[in-house]
Amino acid sequence: MTATGDDGRAVTATHAFTTMAKPANQVRVTSFMGDDQVVGIAMPLILRFSRAIPEDYRDDVQRRLSVRTEPAQEGIWNWASPTEVRFRPKEYWQANTKLFYRAQTGGLPMGDGWYGRSDLTIDAKVGAAVEMVVDNANKQMTVTKDGAVIKTIPISLGKQSTPSSSGTMVVMEKLKETVFDTFDELGPEEGYRTDIEYAQRLTWGGEFIHAAPWSVADQGRRNVSHGCVNMSNENASWLFNQTRVGDPVTVKGTERKLQLGNGWTDWNVSWDEYVKGSALPYEPAADTPATPDASATPGN
Repeated sequence: MTATGDDGRAVTATHAFTTMAKPANQVRVTSFMGDDQVVGIAMPLILRFSRAIPEDYRDDVQRRLSVRTEPAQEGIWNWASPTEVRFRPKEYWQANTKLFYRAQTGGLPMGDGWYGRSDLTIDAKVGAAVEMVVDNANKQMTVTKDGAVIKTIPISLGKQSTPSSSGTMVVMEKLKETVFDTFDELGPEEGYRTDIEYAQRLTWGGEFIHAAPWSVADQGRRNVSHGCVNMSNENASWLFNQTRVGDPVTVKGTERKLQLGNGWTDWNVSWDEYVKGSALPYEPAADTPATPDASATPGN
């Protein structure tokens, strides 16, 4: 390398270095969200690893993860499992937030001779602030958009033997048409196989919001479902067209509490509990952000 010194003379220096051979054992990092996706205000940023990350390597991995938002919002990464890490803000995302997150994991040691395969970047956006609250006391769902009530829907929840979960859940999947088959779970006497419309998944255990024309007479009056939130076809169709993956759904007053990990339960724990899932110490955000319209959160 040749450069010009302060005295105007050419100075030459020689440096030797070697590059690491492409590792044979590579860990792939993937994002649940894709570029340009629009999500709900409760959507966690989800990164998955093709191999379990040992606990003593997670802090190094987390230092290579960064999130920038417009406008600025405080948040933190939480290790949901050895193969999955999630980021959520302290409060729900503000409507229309721009999301930029990055995993600089290419070549990063990830334990036992495994290395990150490549870097990953995602640009996405939060949509309108749509929230759903289901109250078992009056058997109604209240739907709000950007703070205003836009509809109240009669519903039926899980009957006493199969109660719905109380807690804050997130819409994880939307299926305009699907088939519910519960014979393996409930057996030949209680099980059923039914065509379903306008299904929105809330838990891994099989709780959905969906159309249930067979229970319209019960909706708003009594609970008759196997744990799902039943509503009429008309209301289910309307709601399906209002929501996005990532919208929050809070169910109140049922006999069963939502189990941690049964779905995206990131919002069913307090912020103080959530930060304990970080591999790095939590550092509260300053009262005044560095810039008025963006935040960078490396590691946290």
